Amino acid sequence: MTHDHDLVLRPTAAQTEAALNPPTRRPTATPQGGATRHVMTGRTGGDLVVETLAGLGATTVFGLPGQHALGMFDALRRSDLRYVGLRVENNAGFAADAYGRMTGEAAPLLLSTGPGALTSLAALQEAASASAPVLAIGSQIPTPGLGGGRHGYLHELPDQAASFRGVVKSVHTVRTASQIPSAIAAAWTSALTAPHGPVWVEIPQDVLLAETPLPVVTAVDAFPEELPPRPELTAVAADLLARAERPVIIAGGGVVRADAARKLRELAEKLSAPVVTTFGGKGAFPWEHPLSLRSWLEDRHTTDFLEDADVLLVVGSGLGELSSNYHTFKPRGRVIQVEADLGKLESNHPALGIHADARLALQALLETVERRTDESAPERVRELLAKVAGRIAAQELTLEQDVLASVRQALPAKSPSFWDMTILAYWAWSAFDPRGANTMHSAQGAGGLGYAFPAALGAAVADPTRPVLAVSGDGGALYSIAELATARQYDLNVTWLIVDDGGYGILREYMTEAFGAATGTELVRPDFVALAESFGVTGVRTTPESLAADLGKALGTPGPAVVVLPAVLRMFAATHLGEG
Repeated sequence: MTHDHDLVLRPTAAQTEAALNPPTRRPTATPQGGATRHVMTGRTGGDLVVETLAGLGATTVFGLPGQHALGMFDALRRSDLRYVGLRVENNAGFAADAYGRMTGEAAPLLLSTGPGALTSLAALQEAASASAPVLAIGSQIPTPGLGGGRHGYLHELPDQAASFRGVVKSVHTVRTASQIPSAIAAAWTSALTAPHGPVWVEIPQDVLLAETPLPVVTAVDAFPEELPPRPELTAVAADLLARAERPVIIAGGGVVRADAARKLRELAEKLSAPVVTTFGGKGAFPWEHPLSLRSWLEDRHTTDFLEDADVLLVVGSGLGELSSNYHTFKPRGRVIQVEADLGKLESNHPALGIHADARLALQALLETVERRTDESAPERVRELLAKVAGRIAAQELTLEQDVLASVRQALPAKSPSFWDMTILAYWAWSAFDPRGANTMHSAQGAGGLGYAFPAALGAAVADPTRPVLAVSGDGGALYSIAELATARQYDLNVTWLIVDDGGYGILREYMTEAFGAATGTELVRPDFVALAESFGVTGVRTTPESLAADLGKALGTPGPAVVVLPAVLRMFAATHLGEG
């Protein structure tokens, strides 16, 4: 994880001179609409926005222009910030989410008022659920129209910020140009303080457009706050773990966000403790490690193993619905929970709750816990995985396992993958080896469709040297199909695998199982190959037998590509309490 945001940027002599004597610019074309009918000749509030972002260390911004936000976008033209524009605000939010996950930096997301702002909410909910640092900056109607009335401005909402308060970590409102640097710096700090998450800043249109006499922003102080564990709690936890007979570790997404995978491995080996990773924590522990229970959380054998632990260390997980086998998990031993999100601490199970960043807590445990040796632990892990494998084998799901194996074969070891809410992704949660921390991401935090492809685009912007894989079903693909234009415009190195089963496959299964028939799940869809080619993107139709070769070729060829797999996949039968 990068830590450039921890630095205090000090101005050089040349920067100080530039700040005291900011350059003027020639009159520009008059913006249209609302309160924008005047000619601008100098720096504006929009310049303060982009200068502050640059001063904080940002290099890239995502977003979509809109009438009230034009002051910010005009200022981008005079900055060194790289702008990546997507075609739908929600997709821009997903791209920023992935950029934040991959870099550990706050990802700026520039949005317009009303419909533009509201369209980003599903993406910001996913970022909040997954603790992805997104710095959303939206415009507002002009200040004379604020206050809750109805003044007839385009895009007007009675209280726009209220729409975000239940979704993001913090809301920051600006009413004058002088407030812009401080508000953005405060939002940046909030986004990058554990637990990471999205934040919302809104600035009225007239403030963005008005000329400002303020000096150029060259130095911004923003220090994300550390969240260390209380030492008396880690001392108790270390004693419990050292004296345990059957300790087990559950590693969640907080381990990945805190860049703490290595410390997790060291602690597990020191304790001889088996480790299971949640779906959000994929890659936090090596898949093939002798102590790896992998991620078979929707399996009663795994649930029983976890319940049998006399001390269970939960790091960076709230043990929510998916991580607790749909709340059928009932621990019998002592639970120790390390969680940066105070709202998730002991929210589902009583525990020795340690409110802390996963990295700092694991380091404290490593320094205090006594080594324990348990030569039986790897054997118990092997026995559990054999039981899981036997249960899956009995369900005759060879096609699904072969498809997932082909994806793993085609994807380079260090390349990230992004998965939509689709049957193949549900398989991947449990059965896919991500081969490293921070390489596999899905929308399971909030569970919205359309995440994979725009998120993969954001990851490709973050690191253009590695191919990125996106996996969607045909239903979810149509949520983000417009971003084929974005992929082509920026020539992003993303291969999009679309599994075409004719509709919302997982919902078809759920409804048929529950009601005997499915409603609203069958879809008319386009020829995805022809559609991709119409955008100038390479498209290929594949089969399960040729998937590994076709996908590998697409991933090995620079630029965007679409691989379509017509196949009806089935979900493995999950086992909950009382099931075999």
